[in-house]
Amino acid sequence: MNAIAVTALVNVVVNAGLAWFGSLGLHTVPLWSIPLVQKASTATDTLGTFFFLPISTCVLCTLSVRIQQHRRGLPVIDRKLVGRAVRLPRHPLRRGVALGAGSVIALSPIAGVALAISHVGDVSTRTFILYATGLGVALGLVVTPLVALLAMADRSVPDAAADGPAPSPQPA
Repeated sequence: MNAIAVTALVNVVVNAGLAWFGSLGLHTVPLWSIPLVQKASTATDTLGTFFFLPISTCVLCTLSVRIQQHRRGLPVIDRKLVGRAVRLPRHPLRRGVALGAGSVIALSPIAGVALAISHVGDVSTRTFILYATGLGVALGLVVTPLVALLAMADRSVPDAAADGPAPSPQPA
C-alpha cells in the first residue's frame, strides 16, 4: 500500500509540474497542437503521457526493485507469474519503450473517443493541469504494479537471457 501512495504522489508532482511548465504563458490550452513546434495541447500531452510515463516508470521502478532485492531481500518471483508480459525485454529502457508503445496503441483510440464525445475544446490552464495530473496518476496506478512484478522476476532467469527466453539446449 505504501508503494501505491508513493507512486501516486510522484506522479502528481511530476505530471502537474510538466503540465504547468508546458502551459506557461497560456491562458487556455488547445485540444490539438503540433508537438515540439507549438505549446502544449490536451491531445499531445495525453499521447506523451501514454508513451513516456511507462518509460520513466520502468527505469525508476526497476532500479528501486533491484536495490531493494539487493539490500533488503525483496523476493525474486517466478517469471511464470507475470504471464505473457514475460516476453517484454528485461532491460528497463527497452521494456519501457515497449510498454509505452503498447500504451499509445491501446489507449489512444479510447482517449480520442472520450475527448470527441466530451466535446473538449480549449481548456483553462488549471483544467489542463488537473487533467494531466489525473491521467498520469491513473496510468501510473496501472503500469507501476506490472513493472514492479516484472522487475521482481528479472533475476529468476539466467543473465544470458537478458532480453528474451533462455536459449534451447543443443543436442549432443
